[in-house]
Amino acid sequence: MRDLRVCFVGDSLVNGTGNEEALGWAGRICRAARGRGVPLTHYDLSVRRDISALILRRCAVEVAIRLDGVPCDGRVVFSFGANDATHEEGRPRVEPEATLANARALLGWSRARHPTLMVGPQPLPGSAAHDARIATLSAALGDLCGVLGVPFLDLHGPLSGDAVWRAEALAGDGAHPNAGGYARAAALIEAWDPWRSWTA
Repeated sequence: MRDLRVCFVGDSLVNGTGNEEALGWAGRICRAARGRGVPLTHYDLSVRRDISALILRRCAVEVAIRLDGVPCDGRVVFSFGANDATHEEGRPRVEPEATLANARALLGWSRARHPTLMVGPQPLPGSAAHDARIATLSAALGDLCGVLGVPFLDLHGPLSGDAVWRAEALAGDGAHPNAGGYARAAALIEAWDPWRSWTA
């Protein structure tokens, strides 16, 4: 019997912060897969305000604890970048070049061990300047994934124009939507061929 185990590594938008149902997009797509009869275990390895440098520091240990030495079909999904693009004292928490270097290291490490996907950072409607930096970073991460051969899904573009995502984020802290917004993100991932091929 297949034993699919997926680690979701990222930040608060992976976690589903702001959702009254305590179910972000990662939980939703796994619930849908289980509804299709896929025997899937979902590991949420997300941390609020995490930047790529901190994810790089913890990722290998956290994924290894869950997947190494286990007779399972282990896989990894990354999603990060919004916190890197946050400005503190007039500077980004992580410079774009460093974000890409961290992403290269993370994706290279993961891809050598497990099938790997990357979901791009999601929009933050509460700050136009911050959101513009996320858009630029998302495009660069997509280009990097293309070079590395890691499937990448752009969520920033479609969610930027999504009325539900925007309204719910703005009604909250400007960054995190509620259940409806996360459901919109989940629907985009559910329709993505690389994810569907994992959970067919």
